[in-house]
This record gives sequence, C-alpha cells and structure tokens, in this order.
Amino acid sequence: MRDFFNGYDPLQTENNRAGGASRRGFIKLLSTAGAGLTLGIHLPSISAEIGKETTGTSFSPNAFVRIGADDTVTIVIKHLDMGQGVTTGLATIAADELDADWARVATEAAPANAQEYNNLLFGPVQGTGGSTAIANSFMQMRYAGAKARAMLVNAASKVWEVPANEIVVSQGVISHAASGQSATFGQMAELAALQTVPTDEQITLKTPGQFTLIGKTGTPRKDKGKSNGTAVYTLDVQLEGMLTALVAHPPAFGATVVSFDSTAAKQSPGVVDVLQIPSGVAVIAKDFWSAKVGRDKLKIEWDRSAFKKNTTEMKTEYAALANKPGLPARNDGDAPDVLSKAKNVVEATYYFPYLAHAPMEPMNCVILADSEKAELWYGAQIQTIDQVAVATVLGLKPQNISINTLFAGGSFGRRACSQSDYVKEAAHIAKSHKGVPIKLVWTREDDMTAGYYRPMYVHKIRGSLDENGNIEAWEQRIVGQSIAAGTAFEAFMVKDGVDSTSVEGASTLPYTIPNLSVQLHTVELPVPVLWWRSVGHTHTAYSTETFFDELAHAAGKDPVELRMGLLKNHPRHLGVLKLAAEKAGWGTPLPTGRGRGVAVHESFNSYVAQVVEVTVENGKIQVDRVVCAVDCGVAINPDIIKTQMQGGIGFGLSPALMSEITLQDGAVVQSNFHDYLVLREPQMPEIEVHIVPSAEAPTGVGEPGTPPIAPAVANAVFAATGKRLYDLPMKLS
Repeated sequence: MRDFFNGYDPLQTENNRAGGASRRGFIKLLSTAGAGLTLGIHLPSISAEIGKETTGTSFSPNAFVRIGADDTVTIVIKHLDMGQGVTTGLATIAADELDADWARVATEAAPANAQEYNNLLFGPVQGTGGSTAIANSFMQMRYAGAKARAMLVNAASKVWEVPANEIVVSQGVISHAASGQSATFGQMAELAALQTVPTDEQITLKTPGQFTLIGKTGTPRKDKGKSNGTAVYTLDVQLEGMLTALVAHPPAFGATVVSFDSTAAKQSPGVVDVLQIPSGVAVIAKDFWSAKVGRDKLKIEWDRSAFKKNTTEMKTEYAALANKPGLPARNDGDAPDVLSKAKNVVEATYYFPYLAHAPMEPMNCVILADSEKAELWYGAQIQTIDQVAVATVLGLKPQNISINTLFAGGSFGRRACSQSDYVKEAAHIAKSHKGVPIKLVWTREDDMTAGYYRPMYVHKIRGSLDENGNIEAWEQRIVGQSIAAGTAFEAFMVKDGVDSTSVEGASTLPYTIPNLSVQLHTVELPVPVLWWRSVGHTHTAYSTETFFDELAHAAGKDPVELRMGLLKNHPRHLGVLKLAAEKAGWGTPLPTGRGRGVAVHESFNSYVAQVVEVTVENGKIQVDRVVCAVDCGVAINPDIIKTQMQGGIGFGLSPALMSEITLQDGAVVQSNFHDYLVLREPQMPEIEVHIVPSAEAPTGVGEPGTPPIAPAVANAVFAATGKRLYDLPMKLS
C-alpha cells in the first residue's frame, strides 16, 4: 500500500485526526463502519504472548497505555506486526515518554475499533500499510506515554505533598530526592487513575536529547516469541469443536463452477460437509489433512472460457499499447516535441512480470459466528474493511464483528486485500455452520495460484540529450492493471483515470528535467492484483534508475555525478546518495568481471540510496555487496531500521534475479517455491546500512529498502559486462 495523501505531517496531530479532502471519498464509504466499533476482546488462551492481564488495580489513562499493580506497563499496538517490528517500535515511543522500565513493558494487540485505533492517515479506518505505522502513530504514542507519566507524577505530588516539578521519573520509578520518597508505577497506579487526564496542550514532550529509548541501539525486541516458538499465529489457535476448511479455487482466472460431484469427498474419512461458495467449493473436515484429501476427491466441471491468455501474448499487447500515447500522469514542458527534433535519442522498453507475495505464512483465518455476532482470529491487516466484508456476508452490523489480531508470518501487501477475499471465504463457510468454529486454511499452492498479484507492467521510455550531454527530454509510458479500480480506494487514488499506484516513482521523478512526460495505459483483465511491497515503486524505480544510467553513459558522464547535479533541489535524495557513494568507495577500481552500480529512490516519504557490487561469471550474477543509506527521519529503533533495509534488499533481489508469475491459458504456471524461486540464504550479499541523522518526523522503513536494489544491480551488471537488462527477472543469455 502507499501513503494516502501527500503533504502529511505526523507532527500535526489535530490535522491527522481531522483528515484531509483527499480521504473524504474513503471516509464516506466507510463512515458506517467507523462508528460504534468499541468491542474490547480478551483472549485468555493466547494472552501470554499478546498481552498479560495485570493483577490488582490497573491504571488506563488512554487507549494505548495500561499500568498494573504488579508494575507491568502494557502498550496496546494498533498495527499488525507481520515482521516489520512495529510492536517494538510503537512500544518504544510510548515507553520513552513514560520513562518506563523496558524490562517491564508488555505489548498487546488492539481490538478492532476504528474509533480508538484508526490509522491517522487512513481516516476512520483501522489498518496497516504504506509504511505508515510509525509515521501516523509517532505523536499519538508520545502523548499517550507522556500523559500517563504526568498523571503518575501528579498523584505522587499530591500524596507526598511536594511540587510536581521536583519529582523525577526513571525506569518505572517515581522519586522525590529532597523528601527521600519513591514509588513504582504499580504502587502509584490506583492514585494515578484518580487524576484528570491532561490535554495535549498541558503536556511538554521530551526533546530529542532527553530520549532514553528512541534512537538507541540494543533495545530488545518485544516480539521475541517469534524466535523462541511462543508466538501465536492463526494455525496455533485451537477452539473446542473446531473444524478445518479448504476451498477448491478456479483453475484459471475468470473460471466458474458449472457443476460438481461431492460424493467421493463426503465419503472421505473426517469430512463433515461440502458446499459451494462464491469463490469455489469448500470442504469442511475435522482436521487439515482430512479436508485436503476430501478436496482432492472433488469432481468439478469448470467453465474456463472467460480468460485463456498466455504471458507471451499479453506482453505483446502491452508493448503495442506502450507505443501509443496514454493518459497524462505528469506533463512538464513538451517532451514529445523535443524528442521529435532531437538528434541524440535513447529508447528502452521494460517488462515486469506478475509477482506473488509468497509470505511464509499463507492465508488463513479462524471464525466463530452465530445469528447475532462473529469473532475472528488471524493476522488482520485492515480490520475495518474486513469487519464490513464479514458483516455483509453474515447480514450483521460491523460493530458485531470482533477481530483478534494475531502476529502474521509476513504479508507484503497480501493481507491488506481490499476485497477481503480469504476472510469472506471463512465467513461464507461459517454462515452455513453457525456456532461451530471454522479454521480456513490456504495451502502454499492455493496462495500461489489463486491469490492476488503485483500487476504485470510494460514501460517504454524515450530520452534525449542536448549537444552538451544534458538530459533535455524524458517520455515514459506505463502499461498495467489498476490496483485501486473497483475498490474503496478508487475515489482518492485514481484521478482522471490515472491510478497513482501505477505511476508513483515515475510521476514523482525528482531529477531536474525541463521536458518530462509520464503517461499511463490501464488494462482490464480478470487477474486479481494487489499492492506488493513498495507497490508502484517496484517497477518505476527500476525503469527510471536504469534508464537514467543509460542516459548518463550516452552522455559520457559519471552516473553519481549526473544524479547529484540534477538533485540540487532535493537535499534528502542528495544526502543519501552522497553517503552511500562515499561509504561504498564509488569510483575505486574493481577486478575484471566485477561491476558497481547505484540507484536512489524515495518511497513513502523515506529516501534510500544503494550502491551494489556484483560479480558476473559464466552468465550468472552474484550480488556481492550492498551499501545502503537511508533517511527516514527520526530513527526510532536503529536496529529495526537496519534489519528492514536488509530484509527489503533481500526481498527485492528475488524478483530482480529469479521470481516471476507466468500464465498459460489463463492459469498460473508456478505453484510453490520449487518453480517460484526466491532468494536463498547463501545468495544474500554482504549488506551495510547507514542511517542519516535527522530531526524530521519519522517515516516508514518496511518498504523503501526494496525499490533501489534491482536497478542498482542492473547498473552494476552493465558496469561489469556492458549489457543492459530490460526484462525482469534478469537473464544474461
């Protein structure tokens, strides 16, 4: 997903709550869902992982902080933790302003409640995406912690009869040096609960120099259950009498059920029921394997006439469209006119295949529904949309749908499905089995062949140089499906027919080029598409940064120097570029067969430059070293920032070098990791990450590390071999 409106400043908290004009369409669509969602859910069976009940009187000054009599400080996390470290990040912010003892800080997933836990960028919608979790929560969590601290201090001031400004708080202890009195948070919790909650205006937040957790390395993460086996995921949920469901999905996109014979499936041991739902045929059994065997015994006749295209013919059709003018996404000067008169024109056509999200944990969901309400357990990424979807299926009100958000084993955009696909499947099955817990499970093959995908794209770029080797014109045409069209996001993400997620990174190209045109052709196909880690930047960064290098080579100029000259009005781009080039030793010689390449790109208001060194031998590309510089504003957790850059680089290397989804007769060819290849541990390069010190408001790091890696690798391959690579994944032969 992406940032939902430009110009957002997370420091302006009142503006965040008020929203902006560009969100109004979405707010209107979901206004009914945003009201009354105040169900607080407690899961005793998994509370050891997502939050412990404190004993005795607790102190809850706001929706995000709870202090128990046993000194436990529980921070409520409103965003899904799918591996990006948001649990630790948000807890860090609140705990720092609270001056809590980090060892006594616990975390708990927030209930689905858009009034209390909405994403301040999304409007009245609770959800995670677009690398917004820290950005939208920064001031909110600071004030939550600071208000709790102030109330503890005020309570101590009254009971000790000393001035509040003489009281010191540190590591979960409140003390007054002159009188020698002190108390732990838990000891003061009951009295603190009697204090008036201060307003934002009455609170003085810390200065950066006073931070004890924010910006510090070595802070232990709060999601350690992922590494010691105690973390609870959807598959771990066990409810009394629970049944497991698998769905037989269409074998090709657009296919529909003509008829099916469930006789053999129903006779299979453990199978309880077989029923048709809108997305296919569901088999419900006592356990996973029984459901799997039963599904294999289904005899289904499918109508596959709606869509029978192959990747090769689609690629040809896309390329033909790229030769024609499209809808304008950006139009500075008159690029077509300048190009028509130019003597030195460079042209390139790029191809980007469909991509699967392929998170380590495929889609799944547990649901228990009756005639009045429903409760769900899963890694919910956009709780509010899922509430509306489930309510619609079950004929209930959204406020009667409670969601328990668990950890998720990755997502990369897949769990933020605007259509709530697998969640609705679970609801349809539960509707026919009211009062019975249902665990819906997607296999890896289900997720690979019947899921949602990063759209396929073709880009055609033409650029020209003047007599002095300066870039004078740039025309870029992009062809692909719209992610937002037909969804609740269309109202504010599609303008004049242009889906911003299709052109972002190209329409926002930072280089000073007098004549710049970006155009879009949106195609309609039955292949379901969805945002994929860093969304449009996944393909626009590659095309723009490799084409820029090609123009630099044609001009006989150093690609770093040329970038710097054209980024004078973009100091944060310039800052990361300089830092990465310096740390990588840009310009120093490399042995024969090795090459060095660079790319710089902004996505989700974070700025990343990467310099890559590769070895090309016997037609194979080995990425040896990556030097990454990132400017993401205030660095909340430097360790997490570094790991997210590393993870984003590894994630981006897969489609750069090996991953692709291809179609044959309208069906996905790949089915699992044996033919949908991803980067393996031995292929991971040496990575060093440098964080630019900044006082700017924090921005996201979950996605921005991914876009620059593929173009930096391609530019390094050119430096080593003299060969340009226009299609992904890269192939030298």
